[in-house]
Amino acid sequence: MSNFEVKNSEGKKVAEAELSAEVYGIEPNIHVMHHIVKCQQACWRSGTQSTKGRSDVSGGGAKPWRQKGTGRARQGSIRAGQWRHGGVIHGPKPRLYTKRMNNKEVKLAMRSALSAKLRDGELVLVDDYGFEKPSTKAAVAMLKALGIYGKRLTIIVREDDINAFLSFRNIPKTFIITPDEANTYDLINNGALLMPADVAVHFGEVLA
Repeated sequence: MSNFEVKNSEGKKVAEAELSAEVYGIEPNIHVMHHIVKCQQACWRSGTQSTKGRSDVSGGGAKPWRQKGTGRARQGSIRAGQWRHGGVIHGPKPRLYTKRMNNKEVKLAMRSALSAKLRDGELVLVDDYGFEKPSTKAAVAMLKALGIYGKRLTIIVREDDINAFLSFRNIPKTFIITPDEANTYDLINNGALLMPADVAVHFGEVLA
């Protein structure tokens, strides 16, 4: 276990959170993180791109000219790929880009991402967002007090904290997720990671 400072909405230290060294204190595995991110990006591809081959293009039933004796190259169809309005040669067809992700690798990648954020000083913990009602102005003031306003942020909010979600969502360069939605790509694709202290402790329990 290692202690990490917890701040309030005014940017002042109010407590310390005990973070699991197995999750926040390991040497980041860059190779596994890269593999998982590439798998995630591949899974996001729709794979619906498509082109028409020579058999899909209408027309071209008759042979353009006889096989021999014309002095021209032999041709079998005016819808072959070398013809204008012909089919596409070796064009893309609908396919699945999904790649298999090992569960142990997924957890290792997330542990590596959290450890890297803590090591680089890009992890910020707060005791509670404390929004009594949705207020973007209050959210901006909190980010400025924490010294992370203007950065590309990933903000983790509890599922039942609707006021926090509504307060942060209109701030530029912020991406909001819940703890259940956390993944390697979203944890590292930012300049700072903000979350409540109890969520950080929760990650230490489920990822250890």
